[in-house]
Amino acid sequence: MPFSEKVVVVTGAGQGIGYAVAAMYAARGARVCIAEKNRELGKRAAAKISHAGGNVFFQQVDVSSPADIIRLMEEVAERWGHLDILINNAGVSTWKSPYELSVEEWDQVINTNLRSVFLCSREAALLMRRTGGGAIVNLSSTRAHMSEPHSEAYASSKGGILALTHALALSLGPDRIRVNAISPGWIETGDEEALRPEDHEQHPAGRVGRPEDVARACLFLTDDENDFVTGTELVLDGGMTRKMIYLA
Repeated sequence: MPFSEKVVVVTGAGQGIGYAVAAMYAARGARVCIAEKNRELGKRAAAKISHAGGNVFFQQVDVSSPADIIRLMEEVAERWGHLDILINNAGVSTWKSPYELSVEEWDQVINTNLRSVFLCSREAALLMRRTGGGAIVNLSSTRAHMSEPHSEAYASSKGGILALTHALALSLGPDRIRVNAISPGWIETGDEEALRPEDHEQHPAGRVGRPEDVARACLFLTDDENDFVTGTELVLDGGMTRKMIYLA
């Protein structure tokens, strides 16, 4: 297996997309660190992956805290000695009119979604370059390209991730560290059975996305054989951002 014995850190891996990513790497032989703010979610996710035979441990991390990020990478280095793959998945959202959004709310979204990507990537890169390189994947969103009202903080954070991705790809390239981004569209992380036929039909691919779709994209972007792929964005939305919509 291409990921056998690889060391992988996934932030925000207690549930949803992050959990699916962590579980898929573990199923392919990787050693996985679940970095999660919510202790109960993190412990439950680690126990579930471990029960399935995965080599995993949970580290409680608030990615809006620089000190927590440093401790995370120190723990990975102490436990496994190196780091091969980082998936920057953790994120929060605040849907509020720009007339009402407070500075504190803005900062919480930006610090959690965007600043953490820089800090996690920098600390991870310090480990990766010691052992010949690695791969980083940053989770952005199609909301970096298109918006709904009252999404200013979230959209800004996701757009910033795309710019940060190509900047890091150039800066870290000499250390053989590849940096790419995935921009998911509608990924259903709740009750898929509650989706309506029209929810699926509006996607050119014929269905709403699943967390496993994002996990498989992460595998592709971090596979050593794909070492020519860096600085790019993979839009994973079932074709929705390419669909022209006319009102009848």
